[in-house]
Amino acid sequence: MNSPQRVLITGAGSGLGQALAHRFAAAGAQVACVDINLDRVQGTLATLTGEGHAAYAADVGSDDAMDALAESVLAHWGVPDVLINNAGIASGGDVLEAPISEWRHLWEVNVLSVVRGTKLFLPAMLQRGSGHVVSTASFAGLAGAPGLMTYGVSKAAVVAFSEQLRAECHGTGVDVSVICPAFFKTNLMESTVGTEKIKHLGQKMMDRSPDSLDQVADRVFEGIQRRRFLILPTKREPMLWRLKRFLPERYFKELVKLSGNMKIGVR
Repeated sequence: MNSPQRVLITGAGSGLGQALAHRFAAAGAQVACVDINLDRVQGTLATLTGEGHAAYAADVGSDDAMDALAESVLAHWGVPDVLINNAGIASGGDVLEAPISEWRHLWEVNVLSVVRGTKLFLPAMLQRGSGHVVSTASFAGLAGAPGLMTYGVSKAAVVAFSEQLRAECHGTGVDVSVICPAFFKTNLMESTVGTEKIKHLGQKMMDRSPDSLDQVADRVFEGIQRRRFLILPTKREPMLWRLKRFLPERYFKELVKLSGNMKIGVR
């Protein structure tokens, strides 16, 4: 009899991470739920079906916290079959609005968290000869849209990291995926850094989204199961991505037209 699949998810205390934890558990996997808030992640754990799950509190933006997490997970829970680097924060504003401190904060939490998780758990996957590293970026990392400078750049770095990791892992038995949703209805705004204007804009974009959390989680889960590299789980984005790839100048004109109130200097 095959052992249950082990899935480790950061940011599993709410939103997409929590929804994916439910889907993997329902499919028979053992899920290690990680979040900066222990009460929240224990709440997720209490709602999962099945057995063999675990809850951990860790700040993905901290080297020491992630080192301690990996040591505990590998010693007491096991080597993940699927690592989902999902935790992150939102931000916004143009290049002149965002202070350098915001750039550093976004880099630690959105980018280096992915690097940390991968470096800590990938070696055991490679030694075993199988695994799957999944990282949550955003369509903001592909779109090149104005007004989301620190967030878009941090998520573009996650996409680039995943592309290069995919090439490095080719032939090892370890697959790589990157998730790039547009805004959809979650509690992401609770962790947003930046101005009140940006938080209001982000919430408005979420409220207008045609995609629900459950719909996005279902599409992400399917994409992971199918081992797709680029997972675009919101309705409009596959078409926009094709437009950018094949008609980049037309895409740019449409982008500028749609985002006039987000241009630099417009308040």
